This record gives sequence, structure tokens and C-alpha cells, in this order.
Amino acid sequence: MDSSRYQDAVRLVAAIILTNMAGIIGSLFTAPNIPGWYAGLVKPPLNPPSWVFAPVWTTLFVLMGVSLFLLWREGTDRPPVRAALLVFGLQLVLNLLWSVLFFGLQSPLLGLIEIFALWFAIVATILLAYRVSRPAAYLLVPYLVWVSFATYLTWAIWTLNP
Repeated sequence: MDSSRYQDAVRLVAAIILTNMAGIIGSLFTAPNIPGWYAGLVKPPLNPPSWVFAPVWTTLFVLMGVSLFLLWREGTDRPPVRAALLVFGLQLVLNLLWSVLFFGLQSPLLGLIEIFALWFAIVATILLAYRVSRPAAYLLVPYLVWVSFATYLTWAIWTLNP
């Protein structure tokens, strides 16, 4: 394997690990609260069973990691790449923060407020990524769709549990 392919392989693995770390750290706030607090909440009719969330999020974090790799591979010396990577990092932090607020602090209201910021950060990431790598942008679309659904769930849980 030549050095550029090796470097790409290392970057791809690193990007996927980085994005999944956000999910793993978020799960430290989520998992302990599912059997007690979350199980006791009134949920909307479209709420999927709890077991659905882990495989969906794992898939989304892998897609996000590939997207991150495609952006990173374009070279961090270019301003559009740096902008896309910066906003990508912001949305990744916001993703993690939602778990802290919703599950860790057991606050659907704070989770709802925060998920709107996350949604807009994902849209901004997609728009900035599109200027750098269309495949990187397209890989984030399922994430936006899922977070849109998660926004509905967060809102419904907030309204159903005054």
C-alpha cells in the first residue's frame, strides 16, 4: 500500500472513531436513564422501541465519519474545507450535548431547545460540505432526516410530560 492510500485509510478510521466517540460519550448519559426515567415518560405514538436507537445512531455515526473523512481528504489548507470541518465539529459537539441535556439532566425542554440548534448546524454542515465534496454532503442527509424525526420526538415528549 502506498503512503497516500495508507494515510487515507488511517484518516478514514480516525474519522469514524471520532464520530462514534460522540455517540459513545453520549451513551454514558443516555443508557443509565433509559430503564428508569425515560421508561416512565409518556411517549408519542411514533416513538420507536428503545432497541432501534443504537443501530440507527451507529449507522449515522459511521456515515458521518465517512463524510468527515471526505472533507478532511480535501486538504485543511483550503478555507472552504476548514469552514466545513469547523461547523462539522460544532454539530458533533451539539449532538453530544443533546444527550447531556435530555438524558443527563432529564430535561426534554433543554433537549428541545438544543436540538433546534443541532438541526441548523447539520443544515449548515451539509451546505458547507456540498461546496467541498458532494458525497460528503449527501452522506449527512440521513442524519438530518433522523434528527428531524428526533426533534418531533423531543417536542412530543416535552409536551406529553409537563
